[in-house]
Amino acid sequence: MTKRNIQVRLENGLEARPVALLVQEASKYESTIYIQSGERRVNAKSIMGMMSLGLDNGEKLEVSAEGTDEQAAVEGIEEFLSGKAS
Repeated sequence: MTKRNIQVRLENGLEARPVALLVQEASKYESTIYIQSGERRVNAKSIMGMMSLGLDNGEKLEVSAEGTDEQAAVEGIEEFLSGKAS
């Protein structure tokens, strides 16, 4: 399992469109990916789960992935949340 703490660096946080794009990013990987904020832990491939987190710019969260491409999955999620993805 690979885990990493990440700070959200998206100007408007995770609103509907960024959440949809994040779920698309997570779905590229075979690994199981979870995002945890406080006590809430959701599947990063679930649009409803991700929307329920209501993450804002500057918030800190933990991304964990387990599977054959877990390292790449965590790096891809980190790149997206840091605002570096195109």
